[in-house]
Amino acid sequence: MRLAHLKASALALPHTTVVKQWGECLVFKVAGKMFLLLALDGETLDGVIFKCTPDEFDDLTDLDGIIQAPYCAKRHWVRVGDLAALPPAELDRRIRRSYDLVVAKLTKKLRAQLGL
Repeated sequence: MRLAHLKASALALPHTTVVKQWGECLVFKVAGKMFLLLALDGETLDGVIFKCTPDEFDDLTDLDGIIQAPYCAKRHWVRVGDLAALPPAELDRRIRRSYDLVVAKLTKKLRAQLGL
């Protein structure tokens, strides 16, 4: 249920695509740039990785069940291993924030082309 909700929420964001990468991971992108990774163990959600600011990183990693995302830029990506660490609405908000952070780094020209 939670996996289906997260997939639907991410795909509802403008110009979002999803690819299966790195084994069993669903990688959500905007303009080819990753903003969300859902780690799967078969059909079970094993973790959620999203972008954040360094200030948000400190607050998030202070919570049990959230760590720095392996293989991602230090202090800019977190992994939620225990989904109970964030209420569903907060996780949705963080995913939207991750999307917005990635969109903000796109060129002005590309944002204009995409209508973002």
